Amino acid sequence: MAHNGVLLLDELPEFKKNVLEVMRQPLENGEVTISRAQISLTYHANFMLVSAMNPCPCGYYTDPKNECHCNSILIQKYISRLSGPLLDRIDIHIDVPAVEYKHLSSDTVGEASEHIRERGQKAREVQTKRYQHQSFHANASMEKSDVEKYCKIDKQSSTLLETAMEKLGLSERAYDRILKVSRTIADMSQAEKINSIHLSEAIQYRSLDRNTWI
Repeated sequence: MAHNGVLLLDELPEFKKNVLEVMRQPLENGEVTISRAQISLTYHANFMLVSAMNPCPCGYYTDPKNECHCNSILIQKYISRLSGPLLDRIDIHIDVPAVEYKHLSSDTVGEASEHIRERGQKAREVQTKRYQHQSFHANASMEKSDVEKYCKIDKQSSTLLETAMEKLGLSERAYDRILKVSRTIADMSQAEKINSIHLSEAIQYRSLDRNTWI
């Protein structure tokens, strides 16, 4: 039902593990196959996945103002409900801290939604032009061969990515995801080439891959 739309999964680790693992197929190829005793059907399921989760069962791990009541074993068990192959297929993982009262009550006005939308539209126009002779029109749809063609990086960026791969123990699939996100960040900046700044930002968006998270 979320085909060509957004699929929102709140409290992600609370879903049954077999349900989460089924997500791997549509996240990889935009289709989902449902098999029964006498028939097997494949449906289009090309969607944008947005999910949310607590850092631990009690919700206060990493919170500087509230005490977490979970031990490391309990936290690890909670996080391990999400398999590595599933996390590999999610482009961006970010930590969202609690909003302080001073920010909730502040009169400061942030960037207007129309300005954010305008930047997104310009980046999309860049991608549409870049891929005008391809079967896809956005960075997220690139296959591995396309990543190698359109996400070239210089020596400095290559060294940075190699270090991140080794320290974080990233997979080949995560490597491709980082490059695709880097390409999008560069497009948002109207930059023709990916540089180390774009790459560094994309690497920071892999928080659940970091060995030091727990």
